[in-house]
Amino acid sequence: MDGGAFGAGKAGGAFDPHAFVRQPHTLLRMLSWLFSIVVFGSIVNEGYVNRLDETQEHCIFNRNRNACNYGITVGVLAFLSCLLYLALDAYFPQISSVKDRKKAVLSDIGVSAFWAFLWFVGFCFLTNQWQVSKEEDNPMNEGGDAARAAITFSFFSIFTWGALTFLAFRRLRDITFQEEYNTLFPNSPSLLP
Repeated sequence: MDGGAFGAGKAGGAFDPHAFVRQPHTLLRMLSWLFSIVVFGSIVNEGYVNRLDETQEHCIFNRNRNACNYGITVGVLAFLSCLLYLALDAYFPQISSVKDRKKAVLSDIGVSAFWAFLWFVGFCFLTNQWQVSKEEDNPMNEGGDAARAAITFSFFSIFTWGALTFLAFRRLRDITFQEEYNTLFPNSPSLLP
């Protein structure tokens, strides 16, 4: 962001969609959004199977309904969280107050770290339940690819949300520098336009 303020572009500037899409945190957030769709979509679509002698479907992860519910819930909520923070990222250059930018970035750090943790728990939980699944519960191995996709993309989500946390920390460092600069030199022109 050449010529911009610390932590974002020039406040009040026009929205540039090409610059927005090329930002690393935007790309990571869209990737996290896609991963969450894969996780909850694969569980909803093929995550429930039944034996030949049953009519009621059970979760493919060791017939543990909580495993499927956790994967779907975390996936849907991460999907919505990504949309919310994509909107905040688009609005971020319009925020002219350093304190408001700092609050936005602090919330991004907290939410991103929280989701990285939830995806880690989800990966461990789904992997464990998949390992202890009995072959007689799914003799035709239906939905196996969907279960492995949910586990795999849960694992990838740990790193995308972790990287979002790291980028938010870097952005916070830049904003904190701006805030300290304004405190040390109150009569100087602001670095924010």
